[in-house]
This record gives sequence, structure tokens and C-alpha cells, in this order.
Amino acid sequence: MTFPTAVFYAFSAILVFAALRVVTTRNPVHAALWLVLCFFSAAGIWLLLKAEFLAIALVLVYVGAVMVLFLFVVMMLDVNFDNLRKNFRSYIPVGATVGVLVLLEMGLVIAGGKLGGDAAPPAVSGSNTRALGRLIYVDYVYAFEIAAVLLLVAIIAAIALTHRQRRDTKHQNPGAQVAVRRRDRVRLIDLKSEPRE
Repeated sequence: MTFPTAVFYAFSAILVFAALRVVTTRNPVHAALWLVLCFFSAAGIWLLLKAEFLAIALVLVYVGAVMVLFLFVVMMLDVNFDNLRKNFRSYIPVGATVGVLVLLEMGLVIAGGKLGGDAAPPAVSGSNTRALGRLIYVDYVYAFEIAAVLLLVAIIAAIALTHRQRRDTKHQNPGAQVAVRRRDRVRLIDLKSEPRE
């Protein structure tokens, strides 16, 4: 076994274990941290495939931005997860169906790779960053724009969810503070002084 193969198996084992912990852990903050470990392991696999730009983009975009946003949303929404777990068993058939479909797709991809022969992908002139940019901004520009609009809608929805009116929060009205008068706030009381003994 060569060194890159051993590193690939190590990253893959960490990735599978962290993905299982994302699904099985009860605390959503811990699940997000396990997902960060998944992203780092996937970035290591990208580096082994000589796709350095994708590895750095995965770390910077997903770990540096998306996961931080996800953690802030989870912490600010203060969702009662005990109520959400009450009907957990009702989701098992749908989850099992999706899991079987994913395993079937993975099996078809692996079988297609074994049956398809050893056809090497065409060599790309220049760096992989240039080839990726050409694919995104020339061949798949409409799909890229639709994904950008969906992400913008998701950001606006996250802001709208966190800025809802809550009964347990104390807020102040700046207009009422500016319009206040002195006689409404301060009351002077004339007290007689006590005589000295």
C-alpha cells in the first residue's frame, strides 16, 4: 500500500465517522462541529486528487462562512429540540428510503467505473482553477446564477427568522426616549429638613 492510498483511507475513515456523528449526536452545536471535521477531511481528499482550489474553497467557504452562519442561527433561534424529537420515529421510513437510494446510486457509480474500463479523463491545458472557472462561468453559468439567488434567499430567510418579535426580549423605543419630557421622568419633592439634636 502506497502512502497516498494510506492517507486516502485515513481521511475516508475520519470522514465516515464524523458524518455518522453528525447524524447521531443530539446536540445541534456538536453536530455542526462534527460537520466541520467532515469538511476538513473532504478537503484532504480533494488535495490528494490534486484539486487544490476545491480543497481551499471547501475550507474557506463552508467551514469559514457557512458553518459559522449555521452555528449563529442555531444559537440565536433557541429552538426547543425536545419538541422536534417527539415525532422522530415517523421520519424513519423516509430516511431509510433516501439511504437505500443513495447506496444504490453509489453502487451504480462504482459498478460503472469497474465496467467502463480504464479510460483516462482528457488532459486539461492550464491549471485546474482555470478549467473550473471555465466550467462554472461559461458552461454552467445559468445554474451558477440560480444557486446564487437561492443562497441569497436563504440568507434573507435566516435574517428574517432571527429578527422576529419575541415576548421574552426587552426592547426600547428610541422615538419614545427622544420625545420624553423632564417633568414626566423626574419628580421633585420638597421635604422639610429635620432639626438637629
